Amino acid sequence: MEDLIIRPDLVLSSAGPFLAAAELTRDAVRVTPSHSHERGQLVGALHGLISIGLDRQQWVVPAVHAIWIPPHWMHSLRSFGPFAGWSVFVAEHRCAELPAEPRSIKTTPLLREAARRAATWPGTTLNAVQTRVAEVILDEVANSRPEALGLLQPADARLIRIADTLAADLSNSRNLEDWAAWAGLSPRTLSRHWWAETGMTFAQWRQQARLLRALELIADRVPVTNIALELGYDNVSAFIEMFRRALGTTPGRYLAAETAAQATAR
Repeated sequence: MEDLIIRPDLVLSSAGPFLAAAELTRDAVRVTPSHSHERGQLVGALHGLISIGLDRQQWVVPAVHAIWIPPHWMHSLRSFGPFAGWSVFVAEHRCAELPAEPRSIKTTPLLREAARRAATWPGTTLNAVQTRVAEVILDEVANSRPEALGLLQPADARLIRIADTLAADLSNSRNLEDWAAWAGLSPRTLSRHWWAETGMTFAQWRQQARLLRALELIADRVPVTNIALELGYDNVSAFIEMFRRALGTTPGRYLAAETAAQATAR
């Protein structure tokens, strides 16, 4: 288990201040095994990237994004590349008006600065100024818009076999009909069940899996050409266009923004 970034009582119990926070900076990979706690948690990245496992879901948290994890949700975390970020822990009784499901959000400068301010507090009763800052954090989470940075795994054993095999080699270019034959399903059955269990078509799911893996590789400073080849794109331009459509920027500009964020966070 990794070293703790905050006192356990401020995570495992809703006693004490209704909001507590901590900051973390690491050059080495940080892995936190699956666990849950009584408080809700907002995990934000200043630079670098975190991958979060939530039940059958996989999420990534790139720079200036965060993920909200409601109380009692089992989750695991892994950082990629040099990482700096923060976590806010919210007492269960103050989570009723916050999202009931995990949510990835793009953080506002106000939210980031408020969370970093909260990370300097001693973890005791909040004074009037601290209470106002804490309420701003809750308002920002409650009014946030979800970002599409998650991926839901299928539940059917046959579909799990496909998902696991594909995840092990995202360059695999088999189409839906090929995968259906490989798993002993009809294409129609595979298509119907995949949509029902993941909320995406098979093609959308594979593209999302490739996008999330691309973000991990970029955080590890893997060259864009290598990423495109590893993910099965015929050429770098096709990969760049997919990335741009999904995130509104190119991998090069994304990396430049990430580098700038890293410099600012120091």
